[in-house]
Amino acid sequence: MTHNLSAKSGKVTANESSAQVVNVAVAVIHYQQHYLLGYRDASQHQGDRYEFVGGKIDTNETAQAALIREVSEEVAIDISGNNALKLGRLHHDYGDKQVCLHVYRVELSAAQYQQHKGDDFGPEGQALVWVDKADLLENKYNLPAANTTILAWLRLPKLITITYPLAHFATQLDSCEAWLRFHQQNIANNAWVYVRLKDKQASHFAALILQSRSDIMAILPVESSRGIDSSDTFETTTKKTTTDVRIKNKDLNYKSLRPQLAAYHLNHAEVLTWFHNLRVNYDDNKRLYIEQPLILSCHDVQSIQAANAIAKMRLQQHLPPVIGVFISPVLATHTHPDDNPLGWRQWSTLAQLADIPVIALGGLYPNMYDLASTYGAVSIAGIRQFLHD
Repeated sequence: MTHNLSAKSGKVTANESSAQVVNVAVAVIHYQQHYLLGYRDASQHQGDRYEFVGGKIDTNETAQAALIREVSEEVAIDISGNNALKLGRLHHDYGDKQVCLHVYRVELSAAQYQQHKGDDFGPEGQALVWVDKADLLENKYNLPAANTTILAWLRLPKLITITYPLAHFATQLDSCEAWLRFHQQNIANNAWVYVRLKDKQASHFAALILQSRSDIMAILPVESSRGIDSSDTFETTTKKTTTDVRIKNKDLNYKSLRPQLAAYHLNHAEVLTWFHNLRVNYDDNKRLYIEQPLILSCHDVQSIQAANAIAKMRLQQHLPPVIGVFISPVLATHTHPDDNPLGWRQWSTLAQLADIPVIALGGLYPNMYDLASTYGAVSIAGIRQFLHD
């Protein structure tokens, strides 16, 4: 849930506060597209780098209380009345030190930004700089290694569109043509789109959409990664697609479309299977080593714990991170009318268990983002209401 920072829960446990692990509260402070960074002196651990504001969580102190205290001490901003949206928790081994970063995104008011946008130094003498989000995400500022995952989390958009299945167009003369034409015309500009089809079918249709819509980013089912990651081209069979938006005479060059591949997706069953494989044979599970970020689907406590374990493993193995987890269904949906929705309170309880940014899914409208964020959603996703018909 988005917390007013006077929250009293969330104390660091005795296990988390052991001598081997340093728990740190991190405030990703921003106003609109302007983000605040401090600069670490060369004499400090991970020095001569930029960093987000934050510091060590004291024993029996909540992450939220530490956030208020550290931000006040480092940059003299009172965020006790601001909302803090949990992005996630990062377990990172620097070799000489292990840290657990409790990461929150804190948006300042216009008045707070105007008051502090000219600050060059904090009360403790640390240099400060406000940077544009685009420059931050393009790695123009040298950050500690653990913050690489935070930047990946910040790429998540507020809204994620999910495509219809092919069966939705079964009554059309050519369902493939109808599917392609509809989605190419009705996906919003600059959207992230989960191509909700099976295996190679997903990579085929994603290739067709991406070629004609260079503004969008695709999320593909993980099963399609075997065909894509093993070669330089999307596996396409265009002769089966009789449509004026088809690719003629050549396969798509995968490398040219790689920048538009945002992540691979694991469904609930795959998450549990991956977790089982981690426990049974940690060192010899090649399927885990996909060189793209991941988004996972979870419905309960067991699957969220599995997702957390997968996220931690990928960080330890220096693999692209898990950047989000769908938790569903929040509300009743047309596609799964027999599923019992969680409701916002139960959904929020599950969301707080995740070490990964949480995406709300199920019965939502785009205009529900602000409501969803108060319960802890970093993004919201949907099908029919997220496509411009």
